[in-house]
Amino acid sequence: MGLNEVVSAERVHIGFFGMRNAGKSSVVNAVTGQDLSVVSEVKGTTTDPVKKAMELLPIGPVVIIDTPGLDDEGTLGELRVKKAREILNQTDIAVLIVDVTKGLSEEDSELVELFKERKTPYLVVYNKSDLQEKSTTDVAEKGESENASVEADANTKNIYVSALTGEGIYELKEALGDFARANKKEEKFVVVDLLKEGDLVVLVIPVDESAPKGRLILPQQLVMRELLDHHYAFVSCQDTDLKETLCKLKDKPALVITDSQAFEKVSKDTPNDIMLTSFSILMARYKGGLKTQINGAKKLSSLQEGDTVLISEGCTHHRQCKDIGTVKMPGWIEGFTGKKLNYRFTSGGEFPEDLSGISLVVHCGGCMLNEAQMKSRVQRAVKQGIPIVNYGIAIACMHGILDRSLEIIPQEKE
Repeated sequence: MGLNEVVSAERVHIGFFGMRNAGKSSVVNAVTGQDLSVVSEVKGTTTDPVKKAMELLPIGPVVIIDTPGLDDEGTLGELRVKKAREILNQTDIAVLIVDVTKGLSEEDSELVELFKERKTPYLVVYNKSDLQEKSTTDVAEKGESENASVEADANTKNIYVSALTGEGIYELKEALGDFARANKKEEKFVVVDLLKEGDLVVLVIPVDESAPKGRLILPQQLVMRELLDHHYAFVSCQDTDLKETLCKLKDKPALVITDSQAFEKVSKDTPNDIMLTSFSILMARYKGGLKTQINGAKKLSSLQEGDTVLISEGCTHHRQCKDIGTVKMPGWIEGFTGKKLNYRFTSGGEFPEDLSGISLVVHCGGCMLNEAQMKSRVQRAVKQGIPIVNYGIAIACMHGILDRSLEIIPQEKE
């Protein structure tokens, strides 16, 4: 997969934070070499997070995020600040922009503490160094003295730049590259690490009114590309054609991977000596939090009349008459529990900070969310004592095939 073909969820997410008029947008534009954000002397010009997927050397494929000022005022301002803080949930590397003529504000310091709490690698960038009368060296020494607590953190670095003159921008980009390399995660796989050489895989991909016309959904694309990259053969078919497809195969496949919506039928049509799982379960493992979500499935059997279930999706799409989130999932849950329940629905970047009143969170596979964002949602639920489970695990549990769907990853059943 070429760098420009890397999907946003798989890119390094770099968030730029700071006070109004600290020059966040100017620094973003200088770093990217594009007019990504609107720049103005008027405070609060950036009113909503601005995202851009691009190539940023020496890192490679990234998503740059410019956020509203942390000191935005008024009701709308409070919402913008909240949105800026939400962006931190999907940030792999944070960049705090500080006006060097003003120094760290109370809000800046609070944000630094938040970076530390979340163990988010971060840079503190002092902008407008061209306005300083002293030399860059003197400014750096002064900044390091005044901000010793920031510099003491091994996960950060102070850099001095001028978005106006370009001074320090190259060093900032190099520092971002160093941070990206230093915090690079171990290579992870969706499925190939569960296979042995020569294994054949069957992919079951239903095509119905909810399937996007003319394209495959991201988990299907990721699995196919990974299998191809590692020289595994695979066959794809619809759920209605699985029996016939298996009969035509000369060699028995090692694994059948299905769309979760077809789990029940596919389980019946797949012989017991062939491993079975779903794209959604593989995505939960890939994004992190599979064990937590397996435990969350236990809550399905103890839901009580009138309990509230939050059904959350990481993407936004047009709701159809047989939409999985708002129609099929509530139907499956109530059929399984025999209880009348209440539901809340969220999609895209929306996910409640406060989960009080929620008995269970049922989340999609999170293919459109990056790892940091998906993990933050799982951790938020865990921190508040709310069970969370994803679509594939929930569906497998409700159809009595969860154990079978986890046989390919036995360590996760412990």
